[in-house]
Amino acid sequence: MILEVMRVAKRQIKLSRMVNPHFFPMWRTNKPYIIAKGGRGSFKSSVISLKLVTMMKQWTQLNKRVNIIAIRENASYLHDSVYNQIMWALNMLDLNTEFNYFKSPLRIVHKRTGSTFYFYGGDDPMKLKSNIVDNVIAVWYEEAANFKSYDVFDQANPTFIRQKPSFLDHVTVFYSYNPPKNPYDWINEWISQQEADPDCFVDTSTYLDDKWGFTTDQQLRMIERYKQNDPDYYRWLYLGEVVGLGTNIYNMELFKSLKELPGDDYITNVYYAVDTGHEVSATTCGAYGLTKKGNLILLDTYYYSPQGKSHKKPPSELSRDLKQFIDKITDWLNMEPTKMTIDSVEGALDNQFYNDYGVHWHKVAKLKKVDMIDRVQDLLAQGRFYYLKKPSNEIFIEEHRKYQWDEKTLESADPKVIKVDDHTCDQLQYLVHDNERDLGLRY
Repeated sequence: MILEVMRVAKRQIKLSRMVNPHFFPMWRTNKPYIIAKGGRGSFKSSVISLKLVTMMKQWTQLNKRVNIIAIRENASYLHDSVYNQIMWALNMLDLNTEFNYFKSPLRIVHKRTGSTFYFYGGDDPMKLKSNIVDNVIAVWYEEAANFKSYDVFDQANPTFIRQKPSFLDHVTVFYSYNPPKNPYDWINEWISQQEADPDCFVDTSTYLDDKWGFTTDQQLRMIERYKQNDPDYYRWLYLGEVVGLGTNIYNMELFKSLKELPGDDYITNVYYAVDTGHEVSATTCGAYGLTKKGNLILLDTYYYSPQGKSHKKPPSELSRDLKQFIDKITDWLNMEPTKMTIDSVEGALDNQFYNDYGVHWHKVAKLKKVDMIDRVQDLLAQGRFYYLKKPSNEIFIEEHRKYQWDEKTLESADPKVIKVDDHTCDQLQYLVHDNERDLGLRY
């Protein structure tokens, strides 16, 4: 089915007004491999989901049972991304009542023919290789850049292609992603090979390709804030450019100081995040306030360094220090903690705190360092981070000012930071990653 009018019971649907003209060549191509890359807000994922639904509709109208596979790098992301995206496309095309929806396991099944959308996590390639779904007409790798490597594709694709129905020439494989900043990331090298493959159609899109006005005025204002606050981050996030990492990690002009809490924007939630040290490294805890306007304010910083001390604080003393720090903020704001975050590998201090006060810290699983840092950069580029200008917060600003990539690792797929005086940097990353939904960050 090309871009045409779909006649359904409720109304006529004109697909050409749901898909921006930029995507018409991608929609019409008959090549077996389709790559849609570009900036955030370009609607590439929306177009792919509409295309997949129309592909299935074409065959169910002919009473064929067909299947489509949608894959994310981690199974925990499936429901809020590709599953919801397919549901959205079905609603847009007034086909939602033709399907049943299941959550365990995730799948969407056509009532009359049994045709199914299957949803898999790519974190276990062996499970993808052992897939036994037949009559596969399409596969979609969403957020393809977040997969470990192209090995996942190479291992899974032959399995799905073998399941092609006899009435099709090929299984169509879709990839969609935003290019990483790092030019040495595996997918930035992989795409150069795909562009030379005659079986592959590569499309690059941005929000500027929106001819039909799907992008709201509110979204455009937000994009403009990115552009004004951090042009490089804007170029990467919304234009899909591979801007590189540079050496300095943060633009310190985006850390905005406050002499006091704003009178016109009250705090709605209070969060805490800890980075724990050991024999020679520091333990730090940050107290952060989220405001009604969506700004994050560093309220206060606890910082203990054992360097040069003959008596180093054991977990029992650190537990007491953290409780006093939290109680001080609680009494000041008259607000209990919303969430208290700690590194997932930390056990001693969390166990001690639970033994002393009956409260566990929430353990956050760390991502690759570039992904942890990106979440903080996203918040900064929106102009939504502030700190109270007070002596206890000076160490936080100083460590972020010195925070750098290790130049020896920049030309690699997994660059590292210089692990010196980075403790407040780590706890901020834990805080933002663990609360990205509350902070309005899309990952």
